Amino acid sequence: MEDPAGRRVDYGQRHLVEADLAPTPLAQFERWYSEAVAAGAAVVPEPNAMTLSTVDAEGVSARTVLLKGVDARGFVLYTNLRSRKARGIGHDPRVSLVFGWFGVQRQVCVRGRAQEVPREETETYFASRPYGSRIGAWASEQSAPVDAATTLDERAAQLRERWPDTGSVADVPTPPHWGGFLVRAHEVEFWQGRTSRLHDRLVFTATGTGGDLDVAGDWSVGRRQP
Repeated sequence: MEDPAGRRVDYGQRHLVEADLAPTPLAQFERWYSEAVAAGAAVVPEPNAMTLSTVDAEGVSARTVLLKGVDARGFVLYTNLRSRKARGIGHDPRVSLVFGWFGVQRQVCVRGRAQEVPREETETYFASRPYGSRIGAWASEQSAPVDAATTLDERAAQLRERWPDTGSVADVPTPPHWGGFLVRAHEVEFWQGRTSRLHDRLVFTATGTGGDLDVAGDWSVGRRQP
């Protein structure tokens, strides 16, 4: 393989200054998210992909998950509640999220605390998923060992027989072990790549234990060195 140390990209498409920052972290996130989407899939393949880091008794764990909602409360994701990530949140609700929009030379880093979303929100979202994804949520004992991929295929086939695709959102019920987490942020950092590694880092920090993302008075703004 090549020497990773020899690979360099010199950023410098944009400059992020305080005067250009939206008044709230929600407005700034929505602006950058929309621009990542507008850049196209060839540049930013999945704008809603984010790295979720958790910690449990064995240490830190990170994985890529998908953002399924964002509002004044925070950032929402869904998962199997028996998974490693869910167990980690149960051990310690402090988590971090990173959106790596490298095609537009940007990152958004979030620090906060995760809490389970109300069950009615989980059921509403689950009903909106494609039929195959709903079957998959039942078929997979997420994070548990499995002897072969065919085991999951066979389990999914059995579930499709149990709950045929009728075209109704009610054809596959929400698993009791499946749910969502809301990450209530206390810090949201907007990172813009610049030339010579002199990157811009503007950070919204909650003035209390956590703030509503759409309330400017709940946040202070500062710049950090790259």
